[in-house]
Amino acid sequence: MTLRVYPVRLMLRGLGTLTVTLTALVFVTFALSSLSPIDPALQLVGDHASGSSYAQARHELGLDVPWPRQFARYVIGLAHGDLGTSRSTGQAVREDLERLFPATFELATLAAIVAAFAGIALAVLSARRPNGPLDSLVRIISIVGNSIPVFWLGLIALLVFYARLRWTGGAGRLSDAFEYTIDMKTGLVLVDAWRSAEPGAFRDAAAHLVLPVLILAAYALGNVTRLTRAALLGEARKEYVLAARAKGASEARILWRHVMPNARGVILTVLALTYGNLLEGAVLIETVFARPGLGRYLTSALFAADMPAILGAILVIGTCFVTINGLTDLAVKLSDPRTS
Repeated sequence: MTLRVYPVRLMLRGLGTLTVTLTALVFVTFALSSLSPIDPALQLVGDHASGSSYAQARHELGLDVPWPRQFARYVIGLAHGDLGTSRSTGQAVREDLERLFPATFELATLAAIVAAFAGIALAVLSARRPNGPLDSLVRIISIVGNSIPVFWLGLIALLVFYARLRWTGGAGRLSDAFEYTIDMKTGLVLVDAWRSAEPGAFRDAAAHLVLPVLILAAYALGNVTRLTRAALLGEARKEYVLAARAKGASEARILWRHVMPNARGVILTVLALTYGNLLEGAVLIETVFARPGLGRYLTSALFAADMPAILGAILVIGTCFVTINGLTDLAVKLSDPRTS
């Protein structure tokens, strides 16, 4: 009975923590909007508006009431999906985000998958022969991956692999031949290109994704490799590994049957943090490759001082980050009782 109740209690505790964290995120977002030096009422009516027009704008925006009432209205609006209206696009921020988020989700997810498989593979190869030639090479690769600026690497990749060699697609999500013929119902270009059944559409969409995915994955590869390697080496020095070697177990069996299962908590945490960072860190890649997404939307909103769009994008990105980390923490605790 206790074994059945324990996971339920753990899940309820994790859900409570997640709820508190998301509530704090909402409050911080509201505080940012309230403390911002940008006056939304003045931005709406202009610098040369009369005092009565300015007061009317403040009343319509709900800025003439105390903070607690403003916060209550903000929360009620969020509950109904109301994130305000973008000053830049003239559309509801919710509609903008619903249209753009799938592109960022697709890019970050594919990059996270590549970084996870490549990073764990390199970490395993490195940990099997620590301080050897292969280990040194892997550490150099991980350092270089974190050191090279993403925007510079993106520009060089476009110049070499697209402009010169013509091996991949260029900027944007599709070539001009498919840009206006494919109905982007889901917002995921690979899915929509596949559903369109147009000859060459899926291949074109994949060609345009290769460079941004690989560059974003290369940026994340360093952290995944370095932290996974450290976790594997830390487990390999423990007494149960020495006991397994003394019993004659092979290094491969020790790695896959003993070390990897005991390091899974750290590995899951690293992958979750990497995925969250990719979701919020795709700004430069989306800008360099002219891909629609939250990154470009947030950048444009910042230059235009579009507070509703800025806060809406920050809230979505923050919610994704908090949710991913909360669910990962719960998964780690459920799979490894030692961390509870």
